Amino acid sequence: MSKIIVENLVKIFGDHPARALKMLQEGKSKEEILKTTKHTVGVYNVSFQVEAGETFVLMGLSGSGKSTLLRCLNRLIEPTSGRVLIDGEDITGMDENKLREIRRKKLGMVFQRFALFPHRTVVDNVAYGLEIQGINKEERLEKARRVLEVVGLKEWENSMPNQLSGGMQQRVGLARALASDPDILLMDEAFSALDPLIRKGMQDELLALQASLNKTIIFVTHDLDEALKIGDRIALMKDGAIIQIGTPEEILTNPANEYVEKFVEDVDISKVLTAEGVMKKPDVVATTKDGPRTALRRMKENGISSIFVLSRDRQLVGLVMAEDALQAIEEHKETLEDIIIRDTPRVAPETPLTDLIPMVAGARYPIAVVDEQNFLKGIIVRGSVLAGMVRKGENKQGAA
Repeated sequence: MSKIIVENLVKIFGDHPARALKMLQEGKSKEEILKTTKHTVGVYNVSFQVEAGETFVLMGLSGSGKSTLLRCLNRLIEPTSGRVLIDGEDITGMDENKLREIRRKKLGMVFQRFALFPHRTVVDNVAYGLEIQGINKEERLEKARRVLEVVGLKEWENSMPNQLSGGMQQRVGLARALASDPDILLMDEAFSALDPLIRKGMQDELLALQASLNKTIIFVTHDLDEALKIGDRIALMKDGAIIQIGTPEEILTNPANEYVEKFVEDVDISKVLTAEGVMKKPDVVATTKDGPRTALRRMKENGISSIFVLSRDRQLVGLVMAEDALQAIEEHKETLEDIIIRDTPRVAPETPLTDLIPMVAGARYPIAVVDEQNFLKGIIVRGSVLAGMVRKGENKQGAA
Protein backbone atom coordinates (compact mmCIF):
# COMPACT_ATOMS: atom_id res chain seq x y z
CA MET A 1 0.00 0.00 0.00
CA SER A 2 1.18 3.53 -0.79
CA LYS A 3 2.35 5.65 2.13
CA ILE A 4 0.02 8.52 1.19
CA ILE A 5 -3.11 8.30 -0.95
CA VAL A 6 -5.04 11.42 -1.94
CA GLU A 7 -8.45 10.87 -3.53
CA ASN A 8 -10.54 13.56 -5.23
CA LEU A 9 -9.43 16.26 -2.81
CA VAL A 10 -11.22 19.61 -3.01
CA LYS A 11 -10.72 22.78 -0.98
CA ILE A 12 -13.11 25.70 -1.39
CA PHE A 13 -12.55 28.89 0.60
CA GLY A 14 -15.70 30.66 1.79
CA ASP A 15 -18.38 30.52 4.45
CA HIS A 16 -20.82 28.32 2.52
CA PRO A 17 -18.84 25.97 0.26
CA ALA A 18 -21.68 23.49 -0.46
CA ARG A 19 -23.11 25.48 -3.37
CA ALA A 20 -19.67 26.08 -4.85
CA LEU A 21 -18.86 22.38 -4.52
CA LYS A 22 -22.05 21.46 -6.35
CA MET A 23 -21.16 23.87 -9.16
CA LEU A 24 -17.67 22.37 -9.30
CA GLN A 25 -19.15 18.88 -9.62
CA GLU A 26 -21.34 20.18 -12.45
CA GLY A 27 -18.22 21.22 -14.34
CA LYS A 28 -18.31 24.96 -13.70
CA SER A 29 -14.98 26.79 -13.87
CA LYS A 30 -13.22 28.46 -10.96
CA GLU A 31 -14.00 31.85 -12.49
CA GLU A 32 -17.72 31.07 -12.76
CA ILE A 33 -17.83 29.84 -9.18
CA LEU A 34 -16.02 32.92 -7.86
CA LYS A 35 -18.30 35.26 -9.81
CA THR A 36 -21.49 33.49 -8.73
CA THR A 37 -20.74 32.50 -5.13
CA LYS A 38 -17.76 34.66 -4.12
CA HIS A 39 -16.03 31.40 -3.12
CA THR A 40 -12.50 30.50 -4.21
CA VAL A 41 -11.50 27.02 -5.35
CA GLY A 42 -8.07 26.39 -3.84
CA VAL A 43 -7.70 22.71 -4.71
CA TYR A 44 -9.68 21.02 -7.45
CA ASN A 45 -10.30 17.27 -7.57
CA VAL A 46 -6.71 16.24 -6.83
CA SER A 47 -5.70 12.57 -6.68
CA PHE A 48 -2.25 11.03 -6.37
CA GLN A 49 -0.26 8.45 -4.43
CA VAL A 50 3.16 8.70 -2.80
CA GLU A 51 5.27 5.64 -2.09
CA ALA A 52 7.32 5.13 1.08
CA GLY A 53 10.75 6.72 0.73
CA GLU A 54 9.74 8.81 -2.28
CA THR A 55 10.43 12.53 -2.69
CA PHE A 56 7.27 13.87 -4.32
CA VAL A 57 7.34 17.51 -5.45
CA LEU A 58 4.30 19.78 -5.78
CA MET A 59 5.31 22.48 -8.21
CA GLY A 60 3.55 25.44 -9.74
CA LEU A 61 3.43 29.19 -10.00
CA SER A 62 2.18 31.40 -7.18
CA GLY A 63 -1.54 30.77 -6.63
CA SER A 64 -1.50 27.31 -8.23
CA GLY A 65 -2.72 25.67 -5.02
CA LYS A 66 0.40 23.74 -4.08
CA SER A 67 0.80 25.08 -0.52
CA THR A 68 -2.94 24.78 0.11
CA LEU A 69 -2.80 21.16 -1.02
CA LEU A 70 0.16 20.45 1.26
CA ARG A 71 -1.66 21.88 4.28
CA CYS A 72 -4.71 19.79 3.48
CA LEU A 73 -2.57 16.67 3.89
CA ASN A 74 -2.17 17.27 7.63
CA ARG A 75 -5.40 19.26 7.99
CA LEU A 76 -3.79 22.56 8.86
CA ILE A 77 -6.35 23.50 6.22
CA GLU A 78 -9.57 21.47 6.32
CA PRO A 79 -10.44 19.87 2.96
CA THR A 80 -13.96 20.50 1.64
CA SER A 81 -14.28 17.00 0.24
CA GLY A 82 -12.17 14.00 -0.70
CA ARG A 83 -9.91 11.76 1.33
CA VAL A 84 -6.30 11.71 2.53
CA LEU A 85 -5.02 8.32 3.65
CA ILE A 86 -1.76 7.92 5.56
CA ASP A 87 -0.73 4.29 6.01
CA GLY A 88 -4.31 3.37 5.12
CA GLU A 89 -5.92 5.64 7.74
CA ASP A 90 -8.23 8.39 6.49
CA ILE A 91 -7.18 11.52 8.37
CA THR A 92 -10.05 13.58 6.96
CA GLY A 93 -12.45 11.76 9.28
CA MET A 94 -10.30 11.70 12.42
CA ASP A 95 -11.17 13.48 15.62
CA GLU A 96 -8.77 16.08 17.00
CA ASN A 97 -7.04 13.73 19.45
CA LYS A 98 -6.26 11.10 16.84
CA LEU A 99 -5.20 13.75 14.32
CA ARG A 100 -2.88 15.32 16.90
CA GLU A 101 -1.28 11.92 17.49
CA ILE A 102 -0.73 11.40 13.75
CA ARG A 103 0.83 14.85 13.41
CA ARG A 104 3.19 14.28 16.32
CA LYS A 105 4.32 10.76 15.42
CA LYS A 106 4.14 10.52 11.64
CA LEU A 107 4.34 14.03 10.21
CA GLY A 108 7.11 16.63 10.34
CA MET A 109 6.75 20.02 8.68
CA VAL A 110 9.36 22.51 7.49
CA PHE A 111 8.20 26.00 6.51
CA GLN A 112 9.65 28.69 4.25
CA ARG A 113 10.15 30.99 7.21
CA PHE A 114 12.27 29.29 9.82
CA ALA A 115 9.82 29.95 12.69
CA LEU A 116 12.48 29.46 15.36
CA PHE A 117 11.96 30.70 18.91
CA PRO A 118 14.42 33.60 19.27
CA HIS A 119 14.69 33.17 23.06
CA ARG A 120 15.54 29.45 22.90
CA THR A 121 18.92 27.93 22.09
CA VAL A 122 19.36 25.83 18.97
CA VAL A 123 19.09 22.54 20.85
CA ASP A 124 15.99 23.74 22.71
CA ASN A 125 14.38 24.77 19.42
CA VAL A 126 15.02 21.31 17.98
CA ALA A 127 13.68 19.64 21.12
CA TYR A 128 10.50 21.72 21.22
CA GLY A 129 8.24 19.19 19.53
CA LEU A 130 9.47 16.45 21.86
CA GLU A 131 8.78 18.74 24.82
CA ILE A 132 5.18 19.16 23.63
CA GLN A 133 4.90 15.37 23.49
CA GLY A 134 5.82 15.21 27.19
CA ILE A 135 9.22 13.55 26.75
CA ASN A 136 11.51 14.22 29.70
CA LYS A 137 14.23 16.84 29.33
CA GLU A 138 17.23 14.52 29.31
CA GLU A 139 15.80 12.25 26.62
CA ARG A 140 14.55 15.05 24.36
CA LEU A 141 17.88 16.91 24.52
CA GLU A 142 19.75 13.71 23.70
CA LYS A 143 17.53 13.16 20.65
CA ALA A 144 17.87 16.79 19.61
CA ARG A 145 21.67 16.60 19.80
CA ARG A 146 21.71 13.45 17.66
CA VAL A 147 19.64 15.16 14.97
CA LEU A 148 21.78 18.29 15.10
CA GLU A 149 24.78 16.08 14.40
CA VAL A 150 22.97 14.61 11.40
CA VAL A 151 22.41 18.10 9.91
CA GLY A 152 25.95 19.24 10.77
CA LEU A 153 25.13 21.69 13.57
CA LYS A 154 26.20 19.87 16.72
CA GLU A 155 28.80 22.51 17.63
CA TRP A 156 26.10 25.21 17.47
CA GLU A 157 23.66 23.56 19.89
CA ASN A 158 24.02 26.23 22.58
CA SER A 159 23.89 29.19 20.18
CA MET A 160 20.89 31.46 19.74
CA PRO A 161 19.08 31.57 16.36
CA ASN A 162 20.23 35.14 15.62
CA GLN A 163 23.83 33.92 15.71
CA LEU A 164 23.22 31.60 12.73
CA SER A 165 23.13 32.24 9.00
CA GLY A 166 19.91 31.74 7.05
CA GLY A 167 21.01 28.35 5.81
CA MET A 168 21.95 27.24 9.31
CA GLN A 169 18.61 28.42 10.68
CA GLN A 170 16.83 26.39 8.03
CA ARG A 171 18.87 23.36 9.03
CA VAL A 172 17.66 23.91 12.60
CA GLY A 173 14.09 23.91 11.25
CA LEU A 174 14.80 20.67 9.40
CA ALA A 175 16.35 19.15 12.51
CA ARG A 176 13.28 20.10 14.55
CA ALA A 177 11.07 18.30 12.03
CA LEU A 178 13.34 15.24 12.14
CA ALA A 179 13.66 15.10 15.93
CA SER A 180 10.45 13.13 16.45
CA ASP A 181 11.59 10.71 13.70
CA PRO A 182 8.48 11.17 11.51
CA ASP A 183 7.82 8.89 8.56
CA ILE A 184 6.74 11.84 6.42
CA LEU A 185 8.25 15.29 5.92
CA LEU A 186 6.07 18.07 4.51
CA MET A 187 8.30 20.88 3.21
CA ASP A 188 6.62 24.09 2.10
CA GLU A 189 8.94 26.29 0.01
CA ALA A 190 11.56 25.30 2.57
CA PHE A 191 14.52 26.86 0.75
CA SER A 192 12.82 29.75 -1.06
CA ALA A 193 13.95 32.42 1.41
CA LEU A 194 17.62 31.49 1.06
CA ASP A 195 20.26 33.07 -1.15
CA PRO A 196 20.91 31.04 -4.34
CA LEU A 197 24.25 29.58 -3.22
CA ILE A 198 22.94 28.62 0.23
CA ARG A 199 19.80 27.25 -1.38
CA LYS A 200 21.82 24.96 -3.64
CA GLY A 201 23.75 23.76 -0.62
CA MET A 202 20.53 22.96 1.24
CA GLN A 203 19.22 21.03 -1.76
CA ASP A 204 22.40 18.95 -1.77
CA GLU A 205 22.11 18.46 1.96
CA LEU A 206 18.51 17.28 1.66
CA LEU A 207 19.51 14.77 -1.02
CA ALA A 208 22.30 13.46 1.19
CA LEU A 209 19.98 13.20 4.20
CA GLN A 210 17.33 11.44 2.16
CA ALA A 211 19.88 8.90 0.95
CA SER A 212 20.58 7.92 4.57
CA LEU A 213 17.20 8.50 6.26
CA ASN A 214 14.84 7.40 3.46
CA LYS A 215 11.89 9.52 4.56
CA THR A 216 8.73 10.07 2.55
CA ILE A 217 8.94 13.72 1.51
CA ILE A 218 6.37 16.01 -0.07
CA PHE A 219 8.18 19.15 -1.15
CA VAL A 220 6.49 22.31 -2.40
CA THR A 221 8.37 24.67 -4.70
CA HIS A 222 7.78 27.18 -7.49
CA ASP A 223 11.32 26.62 -8.78
CA LEU A 224 11.51 24.15 -11.67
CA ASP A 225 15.24 23.55 -11.34
CA GLU A 226 14.78 22.72 -7.66
CA ALA A 227 11.91 20.34 -8.46
CA LEU A 228 13.93 18.59 -11.15
CA LYS A 229 16.92 18.24 -8.84
CA ILE A 230 15.31 16.75 -5.76
CA GLY A 231 12.06 15.13 -6.96
CA ASP A 232 11.62 11.45 -7.70
CA ARG A 233 8.31 12.52 -9.22
CA ILE A 234 6.78 15.92 -9.82
CA ALA A 235 3.13 17.02 -9.81
CA LEU A 236 2.78 20.21 -11.83
CA MET A 237 -0.19 22.30 -10.66
CA LYS A 238 -2.25 25.07 -12.22
CA ASP A 239 -5.43 26.69 -10.88
CA GLY A 240 -5.70 24.21 -8.03
CA ALA A 241 -5.53 21.13 -10.27
CA ILE A 242 -2.71 18.75 -11.13
CA ILE A 243 -1.86 19.03 -14.82
CA GLN A 244 0.76 16.29 -15.00
CA ILE A 245 2.53 13.82 -12.71
CA GLY A 246 5.78 12.20 -13.77
CA THR A 247 9.48 11.78 -13.22
CA PRO A 248 11.65 14.79 -14.07
CA GLU A 249 12.56 13.13 -17.33
CA GLU A 250 8.93 12.39 -18.22
CA ILE A 251 7.91 15.96 -17.49
CA LEU A 252 10.69 17.31 -19.69
CA THR A 253 10.50 14.90 -22.61
CA ASN A 254 6.74 14.21 -22.68
CA PRO A 255 4.88 17.34 -21.52
CA ALA A 256 1.15 16.68 -21.18
CA ASN A 257 0.02 19.88 -22.84
CA GLU A 258 1.13 23.28 -24.09
CA TYR A 259 1.15 24.75 -20.57
CA VAL A 260 3.64 22.15 -19.32
CA GLU A 261 5.69 22.48 -22.49
CA LYS A 262 6.06 26.24 -22.01
CA PHE A 263 6.81 25.73 -18.33
CA VAL A 264 9.82 23.52 -19.07
CA GLU A 265 10.99 24.92 -22.40
CA ASP A 266 14.04 26.77 -21.03
CA VAL A 267 15.43 23.88 -18.98
CA ASP A 268 18.85 22.54 -19.95
CA ILE A 269 17.83 18.95 -20.55
CA SER A 270 21.42 17.70 -20.26
CA LYS A 271 21.30 18.57 -16.55
CA VAL A 272 18.23 16.43 -15.97
CA LEU A 273 18.48 13.45 -18.27
CA THR A 274 20.29 10.48 -16.79
CA ALA A 275 22.12 7.43 -18.08
CA GLU A 276 18.94 5.43 -17.61
CA GLY A 277 17.08 7.84 -19.88
CA VAL A 278 19.51 7.64 -22.80
CA MET A 279 20.84 4.09 -22.56
CA LYS A 280 20.05 1.32 -25.04
CA LYS A 281 18.71 -1.95 -23.70
CA PRO A 282 21.39 -4.69 -23.65
CA ASP A 283 19.47 -7.03 -25.94
CA VAL A 284 22.61 -8.72 -27.31
CA VAL A 285 25.15 -10.05 -24.82
CA ALA A 286 27.52 -12.98 -24.44
CA THR A 287 28.16 -15.07 -21.35
CA THR A 288 31.32 -16.55 -19.92
CA LYS A 289 30.25 -20.00 -21.14
CA ASP A 290 30.24 -18.78 -24.76
CA GLY A 291 33.22 -19.14 -27.06
CA PRO A 292 34.66 -16.58 -29.49
CA ARG A 293 32.72 -18.02 -32.47
CA THR A 294 29.38 -17.55 -30.68
CA ALA A 295 30.29 -14.01 -29.60
CA LEU A 296 31.47 -13.05 -33.10
CA ARG A 297 28.35 -14.49 -34.74
CA ARG A 298 26.09 -12.44 -32.45
CA MET A 299 28.06 -9.31 -33.26
CA LYS A 300 27.80 -9.92 -37.02
CA GLU A 301 24.07 -10.71 -36.85
CA ASN A 302 23.38 -7.43 -35.03
CA GLY A 303 25.83 -5.18 -36.85
CA ILE A 304 27.92 -4.36 -33.76
CA SER A 305 31.67 -4.42 -33.22
CA SER A 306 31.73 -5.30 -29.53
CA ILE A 307 29.64 -7.27 -27.06
CA PHE A 308 29.33 -7.19 -23.28
CA VAL A 309 30.01 -10.43 -21.40
CA LEU A 310 27.98 -11.53 -18.38
CA SER A 311 28.69 -14.15 -15.76
CA ARG A 312 26.36 -17.07 -15.12
CA ASP A 313 24.56 -14.99 -12.46
CA ARG A 314 24.13 -12.16 -15.02
CA GLN A 315 26.70 -9.79 -13.54
CA LEU A 316 28.87 -7.75 -15.89
CA VAL A 317 32.32 -9.23 -16.49
CA GLY A 318 33.58 -7.04 -19.33
CA LEU A 319 33.60 -6.45 -23.07
CA VAL A 320 34.82 -8.40 -26.10
CA MET A 321 35.78 -6.66 -29.36
CA ALA A 322 35.07 -8.28 -32.74
CA GLU A 323 38.72 -8.19 -33.86
CA ASP A 324 39.81 -9.91 -30.66
CA ALA A 325 37.16 -12.60 -31.11
CA LEU A 326 38.34 -13.17 -34.71
CA GLN A 327 41.95 -13.49 -33.59
CA ALA A 328 40.94 -15.93 -30.84
CA ILE A 329 39.18 -18.09 -33.46
CA GLU A 330 42.31 -18.08 -35.64
CA GLU A 331 44.34 -19.15 -32.60
CA HIS A 332 41.83 -21.96 -31.92
CA LYS A 333 40.83 -20.63 -28.50
CA GLU A 334 37.57 -22.02 -27.14
CA THR A 335 36.74 -19.49 -24.41
CA LEU A 336 36.48 -15.73 -24.09
CA GLU A 337 38.57 -15.66 -20.94
CA ASP A 338 41.75 -14.23 -22.48
CA ILE A 339 40.09 -11.57 -24.61
CA ILE A 340 37.62 -10.02 -22.16
CA ILE A 341 38.38 -6.35 -21.52
CA ARG A 342 37.49 -6.04 -17.85
CA ASP A 343 38.20 -2.37 -17.11
CA THR A 344 35.57 -0.83 -19.39
CA PRO A 345 33.84 2.34 -18.11
CA ARG A 346 30.73 1.81 -15.97
CA VAL A 347 28.18 4.28 -14.64
CA ALA A 348 25.12 4.12 -12.40
CA PRO A 349 21.62 4.58 -13.92
CA GLU A 350 21.20 7.96 -12.19
CA THR A 351 24.39 9.46 -13.65
CA PRO A 352 23.42 12.81 -15.24
CA LEU A 353 23.92 13.39 -18.93
CA THR A 354 26.30 16.26 -18.21
CA ASP A 355 28.70 13.75 -16.66
CA LEU A 356 28.26 11.30 -19.53
CA ILE A 357 29.09 13.69 -22.37
CA PRO A 358 32.84 14.00 -21.61
CA MET A 359 33.03 10.27 -20.87
CA VAL A 360 31.48 9.37 -24.20
CA ALA A 361 33.67 11.85 -26.06
CA GLY A 362 36.85 10.17 -24.81
CA ALA A 363 35.67 6.57 -24.51
CA ARG A 364 37.27 3.81 -26.60
CA TYR A 365 34.44 1.44 -25.75
CA PRO A 366 30.69 1.61 -25.12
CA ILE A 367 29.81 2.58 -21.55
CA ALA A 368 28.01 0.04 -19.39
CA VAL A 369 25.14 1.16 -17.13
CA VAL A 370 25.15 -1.08 -14.05
CA ASP A 371 23.22 -1.14 -10.80
CA GLU A 372 24.63 -1.58 -7.29
CA GLN A 373 24.86 -5.35 -7.78
CA ASN A 374 26.83 -4.90 -11.03
CA PHE A 375 23.95 -6.15 -13.18
CA LEU A 376 24.00 -4.73 -16.69
CA LYS A 377 21.03 -2.37 -17.15
CA GLY A 378 21.95 -0.70 -20.42
CA ILE A 379 24.58 0.44 -22.89
CA ILE A 380 25.58 3.98 -23.79
CA VAL A 381 27.18 4.95 -27.08
CA ARG A 382 27.63 8.36 -28.69
CA GLY A 383 24.45 8.00 -30.71
CA SER A 384 22.23 7.36 -27.68
CA VAL A 385 23.60 10.44 -25.89
CA LEU A 386 22.99 12.64 -28.94
CA ALA A 387 19.51 11.17 -29.32
CA GLY A 388 18.75 12.04 -25.72
CA MET A 389 19.90 15.61 -26.20
CA VAL A 390 17.70 16.20 -29.24
CA ARG A 391 14.67 14.27 -28.01
CA LYS A 392 13.08 17.31 -26.42
CA GLY A 393 13.37 19.27 -29.64
CA GLU A 394 11.78 16.46 -31.61
CA ASN A 395 8.88 16.32 -29.16
CA LYS A 396 8.31 20.04 -29.57
CA GLN A 397 8.23 19.72 -33.36
CA GLY A 398 5.81 16.83 -33.10
CA ALA A 399 3.50 18.88 -30.91
CA ALA A 400 3.58 21.90 -33.20
